[in-house]
Amino acid sequence: MKPESIAHTALSVSRCLADPRFLDRFYELFVSSSDEIAAKFRDTDFDKQKRALASSLYLMVMAMEGGDAAIAYLEKIADRHNRHDLDIRPEMYDVWLDCLVCAASECDPEFTDAVEQGWRDTMKFGIDFMRKRH
Repeated sequence: MKPESIAHTALSVSRCLADPRFLDRFYELFVSSSDEIAAKFRDTDFDKQKRALASSLYLMVMAMEGGDAAIAYLEKIADRHNRHDLDIRPEMYDVWLDCLVCAASECDPEFTDAVEQGWRDTMKFGIDFMRKRH
């Protein structure tokens, strides 16, 4: 991914996170996407979860840029989400990404097809990382 594409994605992430609807909308879409996903979030503290997701989105961008700290953080997330802990099945990440992009399209006033592709490319790096460690 080109550095300018990563920069555009980082700006979109910032615009989305500046909109107080974004994280709520994402979780509304994601949790309602299936009974299995809803069950994974049954006892979730959503205030804490939203803070974690916001940090993770920035770290995904940093990981695309080759940041060692971001990669180390992804390792911790992957350990938590693998089959031995939360057991987030690999196919759930496709739903996660679609819900994330949908929420971004609703909350980023500068959302375009190119911005969507940036989100998908950037998040794919982290998703692939997580899937390999399931």
